[in-house]
Amino acid sequence: MNGREPHSGKKPLAFINARLIDPDSKRDEPGGLLVRDGLIADLGPHLRRNAPPGVEVVDCKGHVLCPGLIDAQVFAGEPGAEHRETLKTASHAAAAGGVTTIVVMPDTNPVIDQVALVDFIQRRARDNASVHVHTMAALTKGLLGEEMTEIGLLKRAGAVAFSNGKSSIANTRVMKNVLLYSKDFGALVVHHTEDPYLSANGAMNSGEVASRLGLPGVSKTAETIVLERDVRLVEMTGGRYHAATITCAESLDVVRGAKKRKLPVTCGVSINHLTLNENDIGPYRTFFKVRPPLRREEDRVAMIRGIASGDIDIIVSSHDPQDADVKRRPFAEAADGAVGLETLLPAALRLHHSGELSLMVLLKAMTSNPAKLLGLHSGRLAKGAIADIILVDLGEPWVVNKDSLRSRSKNSPFDEAKMQGRVLRTLVAGDTVYQYAGVERT
Repeated sequence: MNGREPHSGKKPLAFINARLIDPDSKRDEPGGLLVRDGLIADLGPHLRRNAPPGVEVVDCKGHVLCPGLIDAQVFAGEPGAEHRETLKTASHAAAAGGVTTIVVMPDTNPVIDQVALVDFIQRRARDNASVHVHTMAALTKGLLGEEMTEIGLLKRAGAVAFSNGKSSIANTRVMKNVLLYSKDFGALVVHHTEDPYLSANGAMNSGEVASRLGLPGVSKTAETIVLERDVRLVEMTGGRYHAATITCAESLDVVRGAKKRKLPVTCGVSINHLTLNENDIGPYRTFFKVRPPLRREEDRVAMIRGIASGDIDIIVSSHDPQDADVKRRPFAEAADGAVGLETLLPAALRLHHSGELSLMVLLKAMTSNPAKLLGLHSGRLAKGAIADIILVDLGEPWVVNKDSLRSRSKNSPFDEAKMQGRVLRTLVAGDTVYQYAGVERT
């Protein structure tokens, strides 16, 4: 595993008086958990009040103890844009947000389209990152959408999935070949569904708000037309396919139809599209300029229903750090992207506190579901599982301050937002990599 390996020699750690939540086994009960040698040695109601002798004890005070989150879409700057984010700073932000595994996208300079670059990311992560780091390698060389990469060799080198990053593959023949070739290796194809021609020069969701602000719009059709084409190609080839982030009700209908036909199709949604809409842009606030753009409130509600029904499989942060130079520009000229690792869980908890989604359903989309999708061994609380664990206070109130975020870039759409719920402690392979000191409460 990239990142941190379980190791022996440390004193065992017992968490008592916890609310154990494990979406993989549907466990939600008072209890405790024992960590030994980087693994979960025991868990259950019998450890609620009594820890075994000779262990370090943590009283959870009734707070939630659950698997660490797995974020399957993280755009890190390393290599090539370390001024925006490094694997080290991204991992620190992840740990503070309860994310114990990140999957970095191939949109780097150079693009992660060769075995040597997959190996580079793995080595850099081992040396610098405090959480597990996995690589999503490029589907096409240079992300140009023209020539396929060596998917088999890249998978053997450690790539957990394959993507064309922020670019859609416009050439249908290339996309068909990618799906055919990836099927031979059991590889997962992750695709950004946005027609590059229909979305060119668009700044936000097409519609009344865009017209009122005088901004060029991106129609939802740009998303659904690519998604519908891809589903047809999956039907033709049998390749495993994941739509990276869908944003509208029409796309959800396409995915539902594919699943009803038992096609190997899954999809994700970003936390931005679950909790924000186009009205949040307000007076041209560029921190809300993301790609795909924020949609109408009706589409946001549809995304929530998609998570509730299980038609949307995973929630991602779509963490995309951008520095001030490219964000402090007129809205249409500003770069797309928002940081999200540190606010992924607190923003998701808004949906729990409002009664829109249960805690179990939310956590499932950020733990066991991405683990199964990517073939990872984490994302669950079970004897013998790796001790990637977070302790969460669901009621802790706080206000996001972009200057306090651990990401190197500060472009958070949740800046100055009121949150309820905070990670108190994060363990990766049994090691505490983050502990809330209590000094940031507002």
